[in-house]
Amino acid sequence: MTHDEEDIFMLQIQNALVSLDLAEEFFCCDLDQCLGACCIEGDAGAPVTPEEIMKLEEVLPDIKADLMPRAVEAIEEEGVAYTDEEGDLVTTIIDGRNCAFSCYAEGGKCLCAIDKAYREGRVGWRKPISCYLYPLRLTEYPTFTAVNYHRWKICRPAVANGKRLGIRLYQAMKEPLIARFGPEWYAELCEACEAWLEQQK
Repeated sequence: MTHDEEDIFMLQIQNALVSLDLAEEFFCCDLDQCLGACCIEGDAGAPVTPEEIMKLEEVLPDIKADLMPRAVEAIEEEGVAYTDEEGDLVTTIIDGRNCAFSCYAEGGKCLCAIDKAYREGRVGWRKPISCYLYPLRLTEYPTFTAVNYHRWKICRPAVANGKRLGIRLYQAMKEPLIARFGPEWYAELCEACEAWLEQQK
């Protein structure tokens, strides 16, 4: 274990420093309660890489029919992504909030149109990794990657749901963490989280 800049204990898993929040906090998305607010709230789009911009352009023809008309217009005028005030590449947004790649389902639930198409077998790419990993945020440094938990009030239903079901954050994020770091890395994370929790008893 080591410390980050704020002197908070972290778990070191290979070349990543992981916040202990992943072991200690409970989390399990509850779409019926939050209605997909993470695709709506905020003042910028989802962080993307240049490679993911190419993927967005590639799947666009297959998901365009699912997007809101004004989202299609925004993408045609501005592209699939832009550079925000902090100099980061992010997905295009509409109305100052909605991700252009969102769509709405019955009951007012906001969904990722790319993820929806992936689940339906229409595209082979799931979504940008920053979206897949949320509420985890990655910060890349020259020699390591920091993995932190982004607390946001819109995810309170997920925290309550995780507590009710007994699902820890690292367990809830199994699939996206494996997608980003691989199965061996995730197995090491599980061992480290379980060992930490055992120490706290």
